[in-house]
Order: sequence, then C-alpha cells, then structure tokens
Amino acid sequence: MKTTAPSKKKVSLKSIITIKIKSIIQRYKIYQIRLMQGLKWIGASWKETPVSGRTKINDLFRGLDEDRDLLVKRLKAGQNLYPNCDTSIWLRNCTREISSPIQGKIEGHIPEWLSGSLLRNGPGSIRVGNYEFKHLFDSSALLHRFAFKNGTVSYQCRFLESNTYKQNKAAQRIVVTEFGTKACPDPCKTIFQRFSNVFKWGEDQSDNAMISIYPIGDEYYTLTEYPIMIRINPTTLQTLNSTDIARMIGIVHHTAHPHVEADGAVFNLATVPKINGPHYCVVKFPRFNPETGCQNSTDEMFRQICIVASIKCRWPLHPGYMHSFGMTEHYFVIVEQPLSVSLSSAILNKFKGNPLSSAFKWFQDCPTLIHLISRCDGKTVKIYESDALFYLHIINQYEEGNHVVIDICCYRDPSMLDCMFVEALQNLNKNPDYATMFRSRPLRFVLPVYNDSTTSDNARNSYHYVCPQKLCDLGCETPRINDRKIGNKYRFFYAISSDVDAKNPGTLIKVDTYKKTCSTWSERNIYPSEPIFVSSPDAQGEDDGVVLSSIIWGGTENTNQAGVVILDAKSWTEIGRAIFVTESPVPKCLHGWFADGV
Repeated sequence: MKTTAPSKKKVSLKSIITIKIKSIIQRYKIYQIRLMQGLKWIGASWKETPVSGRTKINDLFRGLDEDRDLLVKRLKAGQNLYPNCDTSIWLRNCTREISSPIQGKIEGHIPEWLSGSLLRNGPGSIRVGNYEFKHLFDSSALLHRFAFKNGTVSYQCRFLESNTYKQNKAAQRIVVTEFGTKACPDPCKTIFQRFSNVFKWGEDQSDNAMISIYPIGDEYYTLTEYPIMIRINPTTLQTLNSTDIARMIGIVHHTAHPHVEADGAVFNLATVPKINGPHYCVVKFPRFNPETGCQNSTDEMFRQICIVASIKCRWPLHPGYMHSFGMTEHYFVIVEQPLSVSLSSAILNKFKGNPLSSAFKWFQDCPTLIHLISRCDGKTVKIYESDALFYLHIINQYEEGNHVVIDICCYRDPSMLDCMFVEALQNLNKNPDYATMFRSRPLRFVLPVYNDSTTSDNARNSYHYVCPQKLCDLGCETPRINDRKIGNKYRFFYAISSDVDAKNPGTLIKVDTYKKTCSTWSERNIYPSEPIFVSSPDAQGEDDGVVLSSIIWGGTENTNQAGVVILDAKSWTEIGRAIFVTESPVPKCLHGWFADGV
C-alpha cells in the first residue's frame, strides 16, 4: 500500500504552535510566581496593619448567623433547615410564551396616573431538551411586561431570542458554555480549532443577556456582563438586533448596570486588555454630539462611544470581577473587590470548554480597594482600602462636603455565587451553611477627599483605610432608589430580603438611611422581585410615589400565576395588585426598568 508522506508545511505549523504554547506557558509560570509573591507581601502587610479602633466588616456580621451545631442537629432529625424559603421559584421552566397581553384580576386600586410598562428580565428556563443548566445565571432569558394604563394592568412574556437561545433551541442541547455550565462537546471541532478560538474572545461566547434592561437613547436593551447588548421592542417584547460593544472599542467585559444621566448619556464600567495589563475603563455613550450640540440617535450614541477614564487593575493576571460601579457629579467610584478572574485559568477553560466560574479566585487576605476617579480628567484622585468584601450591587453614592459617600450591599465573601448553582438551590434545606453564605448587609463607606492644597503629595496619594457602618440589620439585595437621586444625597432605598432564614424571606424592605430604620412588607408564600420606584406626577418628597414589584407564589399550587404589587412608597402599605393566570410556570426575575408612557 502506498502511503503519503506528511506535509512539511503541516509539520512546520505544528512545530510553530508547539513552540508558542511552550513559550506562553513558561512566561505564565514566571508571571504567576511574581504575582503570588506580590500577593503574599500584600496579605502580610495587610495583616500587620494595626486595627485598634477599627470596625472590621466581620464584626458587623457577628451574631447574625444561627448556631451551626443546632442546624446540624435539626438536619439529623430530618427537619428542613429553612422551611420558610422556597428556592424552586428560581428553577421553574416557562414552556408557553404570552405574546399578546392578557388582562389581570385587580385587587385594591391601581393609580390612574400610573402609565407605562414595568419591564423585567431574568431566568426563564433551566432546561434545553434533555439537558439542564448548572447555574441560575445561565438560564435562558425571559422578558416580562406589566403595562399600566387608566387603572388597568396587562401582562405578557417572551424569551429573548439571542443567538445562544436560537442555537440551543435548534440543537435541543446546550451548545455554548455559560457562566457555570459547560456546553455539550462538539465532536466536529479539532484540538487546533479549540486552540485558535482561545484567541478569538467573541467566538463561542454566550450572548444570553438575562440580567437587566436599560434605555439607551430612544431604545431599550437587555444586558449581561459579556459586552453584547440586545435591543428589544418594549411593547411587544420582540427581540430586534444585537450590538457587539467588544468589536467597537475592544472591551472584554462590562457591568450589567450602567448609569443613565439626566441628559440621556450612558456610562458603564468595562475591562479593557492593554499591553501593560488589563485596565478598568469607564466608557461613555454620548447623548449629545460634543461638536454640534445636536442630540444623537441611538445608533450615533454607539458610534461615538469613547473611554473617559482608565485605571490599571492591581493584579495583571487577575482583573477584578465587576457587576456595578458608582458615579457622582465629579467622580467615578470603582470598588475593586478581591474576587478576580484568573486569566490563565480563563484561557485554559476556553480551550477546554469549561465555564468561567471555575476561573474565579478569591483573595481573602487582600483588601478591597475603592478608586476615586475624576470625571473632569479621568485621573485617579485617591485610593481607599477596606476589609475584603464581596458585592454585586451599589445602592447609591454622593458627595457631601469634603467626602464621597458610597452605600453597598455587602457580603463577607463570594459564597453566595455558589448558592446560585442549581444543585445548591435544590439542596438548600440540607446545607447548614447556606444562610451564612447568603448573608448580606447594606454598608456605608465615607471617603474623605483631600482637596486642601496644603496637603502633602504623600498624604494625598497614600491609601486611606475606611471603616464601614451598617445602614440596617436586614439582608438587602437588588436595591433601587428614586432615580432622580442617583449620584446625589438621598434618604430612602428599596430592596428585597436576602435572608433565607428569615421568618418571611419574601419581604420588601424600605430603608431610611437618615434614621437607620426599616419598614417591611410581606405576605405568606409571595415572593417579590426588585422594587422599582415611580414618582407621582406632582411629587414633593423623595418617597412621594409608588413602588412596583412583580410577584410570584411559592409551592406547587400557583406556579402558573404571575402578578405585580403596588405599594405606597411613603406609608409602605399596599395600594393594589394585579394577578394573571398563565399557561405555564413563571420563574422569579432579576432586574428591570419602568418605561414611562410605553
């Protein structure tokens, strides 16, 4: 039998690739050694810092957790550890969309002046064919619309038809690796194709934008943390088109919570790879053309996107994980927590097709850094440090005198991300550490800004330790405020409970930051979502208006039911609600927006 000699070109290509891989691995090992030496030095220096007179973050959580030994005894006795919390509300699978609005049963009173759409985004189905996603953040995005007009409310829901959703649906399997879920292997891909895709960050990347909804110009977009925004029709919930921000400005990640200024300009925090390491960059989508002063269309806002501030990540191989950031009149506030993404692990995961979550690294002994950046010139004004903490959502931030105040929903560590794995949610009542892992508290950090010209350069540039104070003693998540107060001094914020061991985990919370007091609303077996404030037409006070929250019911009897509750924001009492019977289960949602007049 005649055999064909191997091609010299192919052998040469393999040799070149092998040499390059070995070179990359060798350089990584050197960088990794240097990085770990630096981290050990930082950790040692942090531990040696005198702590007398400081309120440590762990101290603010002391006494909140139930005795673990008692929980273990209850577990051994066959008791449910958290009998009041039903996590199945996150794991329901919507099987029938509601394309045409349906009318709901009204209880109480719906204000006549309330006109617009409460748009919601979140998990819609954890199942694709015979396969299931492993993490809640991977679930196929489901959009909801509660439309208010003349005292009536209608409801509809539709899946976000992202490319990932359409590919999964066509293949009836998970074809794209998500945050916590590995895709089913594609037998057609060779090892060299997988290696090539490592350096094509947009390839095989999920665009399942299931976290939030924000207005950009005259349009509405769904967002996730990968820089692809998907435009939707706010009245039909139809998926229109997507915009790949990564291709426009070279970013690899952005937060799911941008800031929309009063003039319509949009700002977001992104991670941008550069020659000297990754940087955190604030990007701007300008609503007005700076040269002509004319208002930009939405497309023009995207075309004129620009970087207005940039700072280098503290660890070149471990950029921090960012989910939100702060903005005041004069400053950007970037909170760099010690939860990072290992670039080497991320590259290896991409080659192997493993999920990003396994590339997360938590440095417990390293401080949280808070960067104060000037909006005027994009330069760092000062860097502050505090204890290690994990956060997803910043409540608000504002300037007061010679200080910047920032309020954050804080956790002791990122364990709550592990709590959102499907298996963890299903086994909630078998885990005596679950409530502790999910424990959060709203904390306030007061940052002194040294603008005195007599202050020395060393004092101005040195890190300043900040001790937080607790705003209330309830676990708060998905916080919202009166949008007119964003970036300004405010008094009230609204949130849902994050205490799974509470008497009623389905609680809506109003916090008075002046008095450090709380008001709560709850009803047995009802689980509300992120509360959104809508100001009344002739509002006089900050809380003069209503708070809207979509609701679902726990248990197995009312899975095919959705609703929305309207609370008077001032008295924190229910005004009315609308209840809708659906043809398939409705899961709990995450974030949304009130589209006025839509």
